[in-house]
Parts: sequence; structure tokens; C-alpha cells
Amino acid sequence: MPNSARTIENVIRFVPSSSTCDERRMKRREFIAGTAALLVSPPRSWAQVTPRRVGYLDSNPKYLPLFKVWLDGVRDHGWIEGKNLIIDYRSAEGHDERLLPLAGELVALKPDLLVGPSAQVALALKSATATIPIVFVAVFDPVAIGLVQSLSRPGGNITGFAAYVPGDWIAKRVEILRELLPSVSKIALLVNPSNPTVRLILANEAPSTARSLGVALPIFEATTAEELDTAFASAAAQQPDAMIVFADNLINQEGPRVTALAAKHHLPAIYLFRQFATGGGLIVYGPDLVDIFRRTGEYVDKVLRGTKPSDLPVEQPTKFEFIINMKTAKALGLTVPPSLLVRADEVIE
Repeated sequence: MPNSARTIENVIRFVPSSSTCDERRMKRREFIAGTAALLVSPPRSWAQVTPRRVGYLDSNPKYLPLFKVWLDGVRDHGWIEGKNLIIDYRSAEGHDERLLPLAGELVALKPDLLVGPSAQVALALKSATATIPIVFVAVFDPVAIGLVQSLSRPGGNITGFAAYVPGDWIAKRVEILRELLPSVSKIALLVNPSNPTVRLILANEAPSTARSLGVALPIFEATTAEELDTAFASAAAQQPDAMIVFADNLINQEGPRVTALAAKHHLPAIYLFRQFATGGGLIVYGPDLVDIFRRTGEYVDKVLRGTKPSDLPVEQPTKFEFIINMKTAKALGLTVPPSLLVRADEVIE
């Protein structure tokens, strides 16, 4: 007798003696039928479902807090790393020239989906594949830089979440600075010209804003961390009343350096993201990145379940943060008007 059959027979003999004869016969038939089904079931049916694979390309490891927010957003939809999800994480460590090779490296792993925060990362991923779905995160103007055809119909293999509502990006910040400093007439713009979105904003908005609001907007460029020192020194030499700091992989990465340089040169500055206010920056007005990264989990879930990126419209930010650092204001000798304080989402004392 085969071992499996002998095992079944041994178990059957231990049916409790208190059962009636009919009950024992019924239990014996049910047990044999159930056990036989298990014995003939293919081993594959017991195996865990194959996890899905996602490639995540970042420009800088200092964005890890936002990566964790993204993980939480994905987990909200039932995708858990190490169980039903494999995440291949790559970072350019602050060197954007590494993005293209790293994008190719991720594509070679044949993931089910690629995720990229920032314009530079998204462009690198798009250049690496025209077939693997891509979800970008916090890209300023994906239409203007050619990532998608339109917000409502992105087309191709890519969609995601924008970090910008086109129109008056510079003008809005000039108005805030003018409310803080009514006599402001010259506002320096700190930019990284290698960022395609920055170039577009400077070309499309800076000249018209300068004319309509009657302010001078001199531009100061930095493409490396070392050039930030030179850019601030050059700006200070022209004695601007304030500064608008553009968001960029470099500038975000060097946030503490940027806010320290603004303090050193006594420049009231307005920034885009929360990290600058908590790091000593005077004012932040911009999209809530935590909200954007968490919402991305919904699109990751939809794509992994079969939705085409071209069927998912690009979403724009719905939450914005207005933060004022009063410690920095006092250090700069500024009096923040009540009209700004009452509108602030947060005041850092």
C-alpha cells in the first residue's frame, strides 16, 4: 500500500468511538475525498502569487522621507514590499548625469512599472523605455517639457502627478514678497538652468511678470553645489531686496546650504517646499509634497492591476502650504504683517 494511502487509513481509524456508525462512515468519506484532492492537486496551487516588480529611480537619497511616504501610499492599496511587491531602488546620489544609465539598469530588470520623482528623473525613464508603464511624481509642468501630450490625455506609457498649476508661478511669489516688503523693486531669481522646467518658466513668465508688476528680476544660476556660493555672492553684490528660490534636484538637495547662504547675505527668500522653512528659510509657498507622494499610490495600484497609463489623466496638486518662519523674520529684522500671518498654514516661532 502506498505511504499516502496508509497515512489516510491510519487517520481514519482514530475517528472517535462516541460517534454513531453512520457518522463515522460520513466522516470517513468526507476525509478521504478531501485528502485525495490535496494529494492530486498540483504543487503550483499552493504557491504564493508572484509579486509584482516596481523600479524606483531617485535623484538623491535625501529624498528618502518622501520615498517612505510613497511606500505608505502604495501600502494603502494593499501592495506590501517583501510580500506581493518587489521594489528596485536606484539613486543618482545628486549627480543627474547618472540618471540615464540608472534608468537603463532598471529597465533591464523588466519591472511591471517605473516610478520617478522630478522632471529630470521622469525624462530619463521615458528615454529608456517606450513600453514599460511610468508614473512620475511632482513634475512641475509635464506638458511643457514633453513628458505627456496633455494633462487629460497623457498618451504613451507615462502619466503621473504634476507639482505646478501653470499661470503665475513667479507673479504669486512676487506678490507675497511685496506684501512683506512693500518697497521691493528688485528680486533675485536663484535657478539651476539645467532643469528644463526652470528654463521654460524663465522664458514664459519672468519677462511678462517683470513688466506687469514693475520689478526687476535678475537671474543667478548654479549647476553645482559649489556654484551656489558664487550665485549668492553675485546676487548680494547687486543688492536685491529679496530672492525667489526655484525648486530643483540640486537646490532641494542643498537645502541647508541654500538657507544658510540666504541668512549670510541677509536675503529674505521665498521657497517652494516645506523642508526649507523647517531648515531656516523665511517663507514657503508651494504644493504639499507629502500629499502628492501619498496620492501616487493610487496610480501605482491601478497600473499594476492593468490600467494603461494613457487612460489615467495627469493630476495636479490639490493642497498647498504657506509657511512663515518667524525666527528667520526676526533675524532679518522684518515685521510680518497680520495679513500674511492669518493666511499662513503654519507659523514657525
